[in-house]
Amino acid sequence: MLEKALQKFGLREKEIKVYLTLLNLGPSSVRKIATEASINRGTGYDILKKLIEMGLVSHYEKKSYQYFVPEDPAKIIDILEERKKEISRTKKEILKTIPDLQLLYSNITQKPFVKFYEGYLGAKEILRDVLSTVSKLENKEYFVYSAESIREYLYKSFKDFSEERIKKGVRVKVIAIGKGGELRGKDERKWLNNISENAPNYIIIYGNKVAFISIGPAGEPLGTIIEDKATSQMQKVIFRYLWGSIK
Repeated sequence: MLEKALQKFGLREKEIKVYLTLLNLGPSSVRKIATEASINRGTGYDILKKLIEMGLVSHYEKKSYQYFVPEDPAKIIDILEERKKEISRTKKEILKTIPDLQLLYSNITQKPFVKFYEGYLGAKEILRDVLSTVSKLENKEYFVYSAESIREYLYKSFKDFSEERIKKGVRVKVIAIGKGGELRGKDERKWLNNISENAPNYIIIYGNKVAFISIGPAGEPLGTIIEDKATSQMQKVIFRYLWGSIK
């Protein structure tokens, strides 16, 4: 119980051992503390220095010997309160810098930006990004090209994706290549059943991004997100034209 509370405060295992040893011993030399805590003297001294810096321990000299004394444990609350104030001050300073940081970030996002993902967890990260991005848009809608041969791989690691999408009020239009696929809510679907070739790919057009998910040689998803406004706009133009052409 004591150890867990001190871990949450920020002390490591050996620091906790030294601190509790000192509380039990009272004023003691580093040699005695290290012996009781079963650590070497050098390590014990370094830990005591850190505990002094944190405000948990003080020291004094007597007859050319240095003794270490634990502070009242109630001081831990004072330290936590001071940390809270420091975090508040830091937050205010960071908030002032956010506009400048976002300006730097916008310089990156104005250029085409590509991210790569592997495996089922990678596919899940892409799907999470779709929900996160689209749910912040004024028009909460995205577009999908879905090939029959890849559908079984997509949601293995994110089985409640459709439920999450519906909960966030996100709509989707899907052009399905091949048979299959079902409506789940806030979605529309059209089929290209007359296509003889069935390329195993899943394309998602959302926000200023286009994501591609295919199946790699190991039989697991491989994904790419291209973040580029021009690319996304062109893909939306093509999708809308094709959508309107399918009867």
